[in-house]
Amino acid sequence: MSNVRPVFYVSDGTGITVETIGHSLLTQFTGFSFVTDRISFVDDPLKAHDAAERIRAAGQRHEARPIVIHSNVDPAISEVLAESGALMLDVFAPFIDPMEKELGALRQSRVGQAHGLVNFETYHRRINAMNYALTHDDGIAINYDEADLILVAVSRAGKTPTCVYLALHYGIRAANYPLTDQDLETDRLPARLRAYRRKLFGLTIDPERLQQIRQERRPNSGYAKLETCKSEVLAAERMFQMERIPTLSTTHTSIEEIASKVMSTLGLQREMF
Repeated sequence: MSNVRPVFYVSDGTGITVETIGHSLLTQFTGFSFVTDRISFVDDPLKAHDAAERIRAAGQRHEARPIVIHSNVDPAISEVLAESGALMLDVFAPFIDPMEKELGALRQSRVGQAHGLVNFETYHRRINAMNYALTHDDGIAINYDEADLILVAVSRAGKTPTCVYLALHYGIRAANYPLTDQDLETDRLPARLRAYRRKLFGLTIDPERLQQIRQERRPNSGYAKLETCKSEVLAAERMFQMERIPTLSTTHTSIEEIASKVMSTLGLQREMF
């Protein structure tokens, strides 16, 4: 059997939840090349038939049985998807029976509840947090009084995507501050950050990885030279150490893991949307 396997994340909602769980599952298996695709809002039989055809075609194309990781609550839709011949994995299945027994209540199969607009207040907080992250990206704005946290790092170390993730999923007002050449001339915090020390978290990165990222952005520039990357990362790490700023390397760390570590370290308790 081929080590290339087509994998589909299928949901009657956005598919974000099932894709997150499915990705974590796939990382447990090495030696395979997973070709993944997400099919969202499969909430009626017609869409299910279309999805099944798409899944079946992928299996034929790759000459391998497809894998469908899904969160569909309607059994009829799941049956249609199964006609594709794929291995069907329901992410909720292991938990439903124990929960029903524990609560003494049956599951209510409501389509699209996981990411619905259930609470306007939390939705409003998430939008405000996103606006804050965008206006306080890379030092565009520096009014940090309302910030829940401030990520500090050299350019392209992962600050922006982490701030956006924290805003979208937790409603956290996350700003980020890029360390400039002038900032890195000393091992002390930039003056504008000193009043917010308790909100600071430093990100670092392997210089070789940083060089690869910068090379994609500005090929063959001084900004992307390995020597530049090494110098900046070393100076930033020295600053974090001298100022006792909590730090995490983003080199082999997912955005989800970075966000979790930052929140835990800074004592931020927020429910995931």
